[in-house]
Amino acid sequence: MNDTTPAPLPRRPIRELPDELISQIAAGEVIERPAAVVRELVDNALDAGARQITVRLLAGGVRLVSVEDDGCGIPQGELAVALRRHATSKIASLHDLESVATMGFRGEALAAIASVSETALLSRPAGQASAFLLDARSGELRPAARGTGTTIEVKELFFSTPARRKFLKSDATELAHCTEAVRRHALARPDVGFAIWHEGRLVQQWRACLAPGQAPSTEALAQRLADVLGEEFVAQSVAVQYRAGPLTVTGRAGLPDAARARADQQYCYVNGRYVRDKVLQHAVRSAYEDVLHGHKQPCYALYLEIDPLRVDVNVRPTKIEVRFRDSREVHQAVFHALDQALAAPRTAQAAPAVATQTIAASAQPEPFPEQKYSQMPIWQAQAAIKFESPVGHKVSDLGALWTPAPPSTAAEPAAGATLAVPPTPAAAPPHWPLGRALAQLHGVYVLAQNAQGLVLVDMHAAHERIVYERLKAQLDQGARIASQPLLIPATFAATPEELACAQEQGPALEQLGLEVTPFSPKTLAVRAVPSALVQGDAVALARSVLADLASHDASRVVQRARNEILATMACHGAVRANRQLSLPEMDALLRQMEATERADQCNHGRPTWRQLSMKELDALFLRGR
Repeated sequence: MNDTTPAPLPRRPIRELPDELISQIAAGEVIERPAAVVRELVDNALDAGARQITVRLLAGGVRLVSVEDDGCGIPQGELAVALRRHATSKIASLHDLESVATMGFRGEALAAIASVSETALLSRPAGQASAFLLDARSGELRPAARGTGTTIEVKELFFSTPARRKFLKSDATELAHCTEAVRRHALARPDVGFAIWHEGRLVQQWRACLAPGQAPSTEALAQRLADVLGEEFVAQSVAVQYRAGPLTVTGRAGLPDAARARADQQYCYVNGRYVRDKVLQHAVRSAYEDVLHGHKQPCYALYLEIDPLRVDVNVRPTKIEVRFRDSREVHQAVFHALDQALAAPRTAQAAPAVATQTIAASAQPEPFPEQKYSQMPIWQAQAAIKFESPVGHKVSDLGALWTPAPPSTAAEPAAGATLAVPPTPAAAPPHWPLGRALAQLHGVYVLAQNAQGLVLVDMHAAHERIVYERLKAQLDQGARIASQPLLIPATFAATPEELACAQEQGPALEQLGLEVTPFSPKTLAVRAVPSALVQGDAVALARSVLADLASHDASRVVQRARNEILATMACHGAVRANRQLSLPEMDALLRQMEATERADQCNHGRPTWRQLSMKELDALFLRGR
């Protein structure tokens, strides 16, 4: 038998690494491509108080990255120090590190960049007679011409490490990454102007939206979002304004209809710093999961303001990850901010602007008196429907909910009457955003007329959302999901984690209509399931819920699972296609949509209504041409 044991390697002595090698190791963490150089240099420019930043690139940033700013500049005596490792003006003590309020603070970016490129630093502070140019390779320092501010030129990136340079992509790809790095900064700083030049050609330019000394405003932020992400992003999004104690969440959240196939328009900022954080991403996804269809990705730009002492930005050298002291607090703040912003029905957008048009009294029929209608949401006015019933809503209830109240002097209606509607006006009152029903198309769609034109409503999808929101509200008010005991319990071999979770989360399972109890030391038995899911796979349902409870916060898992069950109940209880509705019932459905949260999407995230303006209708028939 041959001895294949390798010979021991000779012992090497422990020694300190050369400074140049240390810098190149650090560069491997901080500088992975030209976009990282752009990010670090723009960070420094913003920390210097720049109002205008210009980025010049050659070959996608491989041959040249030049960043010019009009900030405070660097004095002559500090230029050489700025290129040393761990040299910075941002922090000076541990307390400063724990409460970082600047974009940069580690003091290693310039040294790392200089170790893998030909770097030159040109700067002039206010009050200095002339600017000075420092060559990082030779250390030569000489006077030069420049106004107040700083210019950093990084040439031939990774020239000293050719293996790293081989991993770079094409010039067009590297340029796209550099542009995205500047875009992320531009979205957070509407008070700063940005310009990107490539090969002598202006690629992007975003002018400052605030004058010097002007306080930040939501209008300036909206303008910057429109400039950077397009007018369509602002038009297809809602404003986010939320405060929870020390946390403030602002920005804009894209409508579910505007969701994209890729997550290329998702921007989260913590104290002005762009971050990618799992807590924030999960909170956003949780807020959208009730209104988003399929695997679409929402668009958003969110800005979280928090005490710097409550967030650690010193997690990775790239500073793109953070760690929150109380991640649950942050998760809940972001979730509720988005949930409230997305809950408001957008039917108001279909209503005409106040005082935009004058309607002659003779031409406008007398509308129903507004005070005669119950404006309660369905879950408050429809108390007669029992929550435990698998059928959430009857068709006849549509008219009953929105029947005008009879005059006090009139006789009481007959016991069997369900609809009592006065003569239908020819036009809808202006305070009805979705207008008045005209007809039903193939038993599937409701056609309505409002001040803007024609409204098309998917009656099953709309009614499904109405019933779903009512069931959720009833459950929040203390009701319970009706459960169905199984004649023969469904048993399954459980893992130790599932056994422990079933014992610990008994109350949570009970809220969901599930009864899961130990059957033997290694077996669990499902003895009851929600009534709406009695025909499903009890074991698969129990395993799925137990896995979620073991991996996530119990309250959030219960809410998500509860919503899935209620969505199934609402789907069974909603008006079916091909069911003929009367005009009063159609009108009642429209009024309920206007009073129901998230009524713009069904439970599966699909839209429930669409508006066709008179201009769009005229275009179909070439009117006015």
